[in-house]
Amino acid sequence: MKLKLYHVDAFTNQVFGGNSAAVCILNEWISPTLMQQIAAENNLAETVFAVKNDNFYEIRWFTPKVEVNLCGHATLATAHVLFNFYEFDKNQISFHSHLSGILSVSKENGLLTLDFPTDTISKIETPAVLIESLGKTPLETWKGKTDLMLVYDTQETIESLKPDFQLLESVGGRGVIVTSKGNEVDFVSRFFGPQVGINEDPVTGSAHTTLIPYWSQVLGKTTLTAQQLSERRGTLFCEFKGERVLIAGNAVTYLIGEIEV
Repeated sequence: MKLKLYHVDAFTNQVFGGNSAAVCILNEWISPTLMQQIAAENNLAETVFAVKNDNFYEIRWFTPKVEVNLCGHATLATAHVLFNFYEFDKNQISFHSHLSGILSVSKENGLLTLDFPTDTISKIETPAVLIESLGKTPLETWKGKTDLMLVYDTQETIESLKPDFQLLESVGGRGVIVTSKGNEVDFVSRFFGPQVGINEDPVTGSAHTTLIPYWSQVLGKTTLTAQQLSERRGTLFCEFKGERVLIAGNAVTYLIGEIEV
């Protein structure tokens, strides 16, 4: 069986930046085992699969190790592929995830905008293992649906963190977000996910469903700019809309190929 595969860099306007995703647009679903094997072989942060169903696309996301509930950059990458190679006359793509419900991506003025559900977060005591694995005590710690979010004092602190990934893996959940106010943007972050096979994710759109409501309240504004401080970096344009968040960015095609499985 031959499958077309697109390699897209999301949340960037140039190749070798942002976060990479492999995108497979299927005519019909293949087995979850095969999807996981393809994701492991690609060895990117996420491989995403989508199948058209009437006027929307069903969508699933896989890291090299597991299927995940939600992935922002891979959804952005999928919309980029659909807008440019399948749905030329559309300005909005609707997705349905059996794990995260209805999602959509719109296209306007060169930007792609994710419309995602807002995460629900609650403040918790910082687990000792987090302080030990990150080497610095946060100002506060919050728990979302799948991730923990640690708030620090400065961007320089975020940039200086050198996690013990083996220890961090024992925390559980999907991953750990670290964040602070930004020097040139409203807020900055990094995302560590050794639990799902990604020590540090370059740009994590779904983490911003947690970050946006927090920073919107702290900064007293609903429109925010963000940067993820990985080696590849990524820029995100965000808006808090109550039960939904908008997360916008660019995407570029790096490779179009064919895999045989």
